[in-house]
Amino acid sequence: MQEPQNQWLFPLSALHATPSNWPLEKELYDRARGVEFLYRLGCSLVLPTAAIMTAACWFHRFYMRFSMEDYHRQDVAAACIFLATKTEECGRKLRDVARICQLKITNREYAPDSKEVEQCQASILLTEEVLLEALCFDYVVESPHSKLVDLFDGHDEDTLVQECAWSFAHDSYRTILCLIYPPQIIATACYVLAQRAVDGPNSFSLDARISSSAPTASLPTPPSHKPPSPDATRFAIEHFSFDNSELVSVAEALSILLEFYKAQDAESTHTHLQPVVAIPPPTTPPRMKLYVPVSQLPTGIAPTPTDDNPAGRTPNSSHGGRTPANREPNSLEAAAE
Repeated sequence: MQEPQNQWLFPLSALHATPSNWPLEKELYDRARGVEFLYRLGCSLVLPTAAIMTAACWFHRFYMRFSMEDYHRQDVAAACIFLATKTEECGRKLRDVARICQLKITNREYAPDSKEVEQCQASILLTEEVLLEALCFDYVVESPHSKLVDLFDGHDEDTLVQECAWSFAHDSYRTILCLIYPPQIIATACYVLAQRAVDGPNSFSLDARISSSAPTASLPTPPSHKPPSPDATRFAIEHFSFDNSELVSVAEALSILLEFYKAQDAESTHTHLQPVVAIPPPTTPPRMKLYVPVSQLPTGIAPTPTDDNPAGRTPNSSHGGRTPANREPNSLEAAAE
């Protein structure tokens, strides 16, 4: 089931050729931080999931054509959110978006007619113009969430599996998966990973779940004249009728998602991730490593105390602030609580 190629799917090697001059490790780290800011902004504005995910996808597409040094992630995230409120028919006033944006940046409340809010409004509009250029006025985004809904409708899956898969799909936008793979590949990776996480360490491996043939242990024994029950571990693979090359893509997407989770601090900050990071990744062709823990980032790449305040912003950035340390929990954390 090959999907036609489009301008928004890139080979993994394209990440080394983005307009940003930063090391790839720093760019990926700041992309994740930008999406985190975008999520908090969208949630505070009570936007539907579709609008937030569309904005997150645009955020990643923007930085394939413009530099992170020239356009700060918070400016771009706010512009993506504001544009999504219009294209996804969940309109919010520019002033409200700017006010919440300033609140998230500085952790301070501002009056709607304050100078800070007016400056933020101007910044959002200016960045939106560049965003429209970057997107070539192509606003259509199909998220893995829509494919997950198809899977949920087609199989009476455990509620916890659905919640975990939905959370993994949210977290996939903290990575660059939306730039590399079509939504059905990402959705399948999230679904299979959720099944493996819920089934536990003694269940089928990820390799067995995404292989081109069903695991022998799932065949009925002894043989029966009754048709075998559908194998839940194979449902997503069979639902999309993936060929071998697409199965490799699912394995790669799983590997990247697990690599991202393992780069987080699962020991203290993200304890809910411990069962996930313990899952062995599937077998994939050799590739460059994308995500490493912050503590292992090379000198000069890890964030500094001034990284998010006005003095640390690049000259072309339009407004400054500090991302609050106490962020709202993401959906995976909420599902784990």
